[in-house]
Amino acid sequence: MADGSEAKIKELIEKAEISLILDTYDDIFSDFDPRSYAERALSVDFLSETRREARDKDTGIELNLLIPKAARNLADEETIKTRLKAYFRKSYRYAKEELSKRSRQALALVVVGVVIGTADVYMLSLEGISPILKSAIEVVLTPASWYTLWTGFDELMIKPREAEAEKAFYKKMSAAQIIFTPY
Repeated sequence: MADGSEAKIKELIEKAEISLILDTYDDIFSDFDPRSYAERALSVDFLSETRREARDKDTGIELNLLIPKAARNLADEETIKTRLKAYFRKSYRYAKEELSKRSRQALALVVVGVVIGTADVYMLSLEGISPILKSAIEVVLTPASWYTLWTGFDELMIKPREAEAEKAFYKKMSAAQIIFTPY
């Protein structure tokens, strides 16, 4: 393969482009939000499509928004770029904080489960407690310890996958280059 071909292939691989066709700038934003482009909520459809397109892309994303030539407004485009960047950065920070918070809560559940289980074993090993009280302790503390422990492990190991994917999406998009291209 010639050096020029290898360079072109490398450029195509490194360039992670997402192209979306818009009829108007309003396609990016919620139909229910009448505020200016600097404040409007983003469209669920726009975010969903962007998320779907970004899923298999690594860093270095170029978000190419195709807009009809007649509908272009450079001032609006700068405002929209700023709004999108701010949204993606804020969402990334929130997803990162949320993941950290959930991890701390899950770890706390695991610790509480271990403490309850230890208390259960200790209470059952005590001499001089009536069999009825021992049975009551076992009926209450054993399921409580198992439930708390396994819920904590679930929150710690299984559920973070969704939150991690959300965080990764917003991290990619906060670093994305946003370009408006006329068609």
